[in-house]
Amino acid sequence: MKRFAKITIAVLAVVLSGSLSAQESGKAGVDIKVSSQCSMCKETIERTLAFEKGVLSSSLDLETHTVKVVYRPGRTSPDKIRKAISKAGYDADELAADHKAYKKLPDCCKKPEDREFDHSGHDH
Repeated sequence: MKRFAKITIAVLAVVLSGSLSAQESGKAGVDIKVSSQCSMCKETIERTLAFEKGVLSSSLDLETHTVKVVYRPGRTSPDKIRKAISKAGYDADELAADHKAYKKLPDCCKKPEDREFDHSGHDH
């Protein structure tokens, strides 16, 4: 009986470790260049991606204007992620920002050439 319990535990351990490996391999990552300008942009983009189905995490580096996204390939894709960023008003790689969403962004989040006021040295 003790031997049966040991075998059962060993089999369960193998099965569980296999399913954990499958979960780990169910993740992918993508780096996307965005037209972010300030910390408000960072908050908006990261919040937008937090609500995107299949996105596990995102982090925008304001210095490089690159958002690193970890996602589940079976639930979303880099193209869908880019589209979500575009709909929030930002360029995402070669995909231009949705015009209506871009117009609604605060002035400091717009590209320097589109701003009404000078925001140099201003970072929310």
